[in-house]
Amino acid sequence: MWDEAVTGYDFGRDHPMDPVRLALTRSLVTALGLDRDVNVVAAKAAGESTLRLVHREDYIDAVRAASADPGSADQAYGLGTLDDPAFAGMHEVSALIAGQSVGAAEAVWRGDALHAVNFAGGLHHAMPGAASGFCVYNDAALAIARLLELGAERVAYIDVDVHHGDGVQAAFWDDPRVLTISLHEHPRTLFPQTGWPEETGASSAEGSAVNVALPAGTGDAGWLRAFHAVVPELIADFRPQVLVTQHGADTHFEDPLAHLAVSLDAQRAVQLACHDLAHEHADGRWVALGGGGYAVVEVVPRSWSHLVAVAAGRPVEPTTLVPDEWRRQVYARTRQPAPHRMTDGRWPVPRAAWDEGYDPADRLDQAILATRRAVFPLRGLLP
Repeated sequence: MWDEAVTGYDFGRDHPMDPVRLALTRSLVTALGLDRDVNVVAAKAAGESTLRLVHREDYIDAVRAASADPGSADQAYGLGTLDDPAFAGMHEVSALIAGQSVGAAEAVWRGDALHAVNFAGGLHHAMPGAASGFCVYNDAALAIARLLELGAERVAYIDVDVHHGDGVQAAFWDDPRVLTISLHEHPRTLFPQTGWPEETGASSAEGSAVNVALPAGTGDAGWLRAFHAVVPELIADFRPQVLVTQHGADTHFEDPLAHLAVSLDAQRAVQLACHDLAHEHADGRWVALGGGGYAVVEVVPRSWSHLVAVAAGRPVEPTTLVPDEWRRQVYARTRQPAPHRMTDGRWPVPRAAWDEGYDPADRLDQAILATRRAVFPLRGLLP
């Protein structure tokens, strides 16, 4: 899913969410020849009725007003803040990004595509009635809500952004049809200070919210250990009809806003794992989204180009050289040197399987066990 206009999602020159990350990802996809293997399509912006599947009418009205007159933004709705400055056209471009994710979900559900990617999406912090954490409309939640509207009975959402997927969790807190799984840096050390293992869903949907709160400094082996110790067993038990995944690239060790130490190679490994989970448990139906990521030259374009390649069924080998033409474009646009290869030099990424045993004194294993103990018994699984 791509519409050049999504690069208008721009909070200003000094804001960390620089839309150049989207433009550079799109151009790297082209430079790698990946768009020859996929249908690149643009969906229409999400309309009022679609936005109201998740967002309150008064909030949508507030976004429209701030979009028309940024100076009038109402901070009671999270607009006009340091995280979410108001800008002209904010409603239109936010609805356009949401429309791409909703269009991706529709295409996958109707069988027009087996996999669909919107790397401009994954804006998972937006709440039903407020902007939050650089996110205005929650396209991930809207895509899931649209799948439910179309008749899906079980949708699984996996969020591997460094920040807790709080907005998506909140949207489906009391809905047992949606399983939300978020792996993120521990709320003690990172925004939005939610995503504790004990957050497991409302009484009507116990065990439908899953949170793995990882210690700051967690690297490749630990990140993959946590993913595989929690996610596959829950997905197999839930048997989703569609898998929706969010692939924020801000888990990377070069990301300036967080404190995990994950490499591009581990991010690619999780992308491949999500692809496999979709085929093993959801008849291949997979909607993949972008998310956070603030190393806008060094990390984001390569990570999301890998995501497109995995979804296209043509994974890019980690040792692949980054095309020189793209590196020249990067320097011309940013005056920053671009990376030379599609790897951080850590492939293949090692990990220790959970069923091989755990260390009760290890902080990562403590985090994994906390999640398993909180959620697995609610789903009839052994912790």
